[in-house]
Amino acid sequence: MNVAPANLLVLLSGSGRTLLNLADAIDRGELPARLRLVVASRPCLGEERARARGLDTRIIRGVIPPEELLDLARTAQADWVVLAGYLKMVRIPKQLRGRVINIHPALLPDFGGPGMYGHHVHEAVLAAGRTESGCTVHFCDDRYDTGPIILQRRCPVLPADTPDTLAARVFEQECIAYPEALRSLITQQRTATVREGL
Repeated sequence: MNVAPANLLVLLSGSGRTLLNLADAIDRGELPARLRLVVASRPCLGEERARARGLDTRIIRGVIPPEELLDLARTAQADWVVLAGYLKMVRIPKQLRGRVINIHPALLPDFGGPGMYGHHVHEAVLAAGRTESGCTVHFCDDRYDTGPIILQRRCPVLPADTPDTLAARVFEQECIAYPEALRSLITQQRTATVREGL
């Protein structure tokens, strides 16, 4: 079944690698979506990369009030709000509940919460002596990293790992997991819409 593309509003704070991964998946025809608007929490490489791809891009510093997030989603006609390395708390208006998703570089519910991002996560996994890590795509709620899990992918933690080597292995799984989870959500949403229209 051909699925009509979904519109995405992407929020980021860092290098933009996750955004580029999604853009590449779209370009390859693997993700039925359009990147309608990118919002960066600060000037960053991700914002520069988004502009270089010709994407509508804005910088909004600080925590976005829920009514402003709703306005942004409406402006983008966004079906989904996608966090791509976004480091601010997202205050979700009721109209967007169940439509905001994130990817976390660990197997939640472990190694999540305030301050658990980037290398901090991988350092914690190594300090805990875990033999497995991975990534988690989940719905966002009003706390960090506690929303319902959509999809997880796993990878081994090797004896000689550093936070950087583990991060690279986890990111390989992120590159598969996020497009896969989004594709599934978009397909489910479109199928439900078709059924409702019958």
